[in-house]
Amino acid sequence: MNIVSVDLCTLSAGDIDFSPLKRLGEVTFYDVLAPGGLAGAAAPAEALLVNKARVDAALISACPKLRYVGTYATGYNNIDLKACSDRGITVCNVPNYSTHAVAQHVFALLLMFCGATDKYSASVDKGEWKRAKTFCYMPWPTTELYGKTFGVYGYGNIGRAVAHIAQAFGMNVIVCTRTRPADCPFELVSPVDIFIRSDILSLHCPLTEQTAGMINANTLSLMKKSAIIVNTARGGLIDELALAKALNSGRIAGACLDVLADEPMKKDCPLYRAGHTVITPHVAWIPRETRQRLVEAAAENLRRFILGQPVNVVNKVP
Repeated sequence: MNIVSVDLCTLSAGDIDFSPLKRLGEVTFYDVLAPGGLAGAAAPAEALLVNKARVDAALISACPKLRYVGTYATGYNNIDLKACSDRGITVCNVPNYSTHAVAQHVFALLLMFCGATDKYSASVDKGEWKRAKTFCYMPWPTTELYGKTFGVYGYGNIGRAVAHIAQAFGMNVIVCTRTRPADCPFELVSPVDIFIRSDILSLHCPLTEQTAGMINANTLSLMKKSAIIVNTARGGLIDELALAKALNSGRIAGACLDVLADEPMKKDCPLYRAGHTVITPHVAWIPRETRQRLVEAAAENLRRFILGQPVNVVNKVP
């Protein structure tokens, strides 16, 4: 099988083993390509593997042999599913590979924000502890997580993991989810209540027409002034201008973000240097173990397709 894999630099810094994929056919790897270059590279492919590269109708038309599109991701909004289905092309994603890493990053962001650890560490690096008059100093206030109400919006695998970690910190966990789970040990609340009650609101829902811009001027107005928003899901869940205004005016206390609506960050992003904000560049999923798991799962998806036993199919194929 002729396999074309693109977006290589988003997956590996030379630390990932691609042998599970190489065993399935002749693989050609490319880094991020411009649309014109992508069409040329993908033209001979029977199977195309992408991370964020856009697979639209024009690209599909340029690939007459294409039978399979696989993602190095859980999300697949960069792929035109209808165009793939119309051509009989199977599309598969990789669910659940990043659960532990993303849950870990939620609390890495939150602990840095609430503990000001970045500021205190930088202070020590500047020699300020050496010059201190006492054994400690406290120019930056910190906050306990214990006893806070932690809202989880979306109760998939990542939401579940985050909820249990929050509980281990001694927080009161509440959950808002579209589908009522049978085994949820936490209080289930409405979308309005989760905004009103949360001290910390962590987003773990997919980006859909219904959830796009769900953090907006209206929902922000429902929240406590002491509330913190954490987003490791999709940037499009947030109206960034509304959030920036809320942060800069003190309407809410803070935001911890790993994703933005446009990535990489645009020069005019309203959240750039917004007050009370911690932003990381979409790195929740990047531990080496997580990326290796992703590549192995993407290869397994393709192997099962070759055997005529496809799994994790996200489109309808005639």
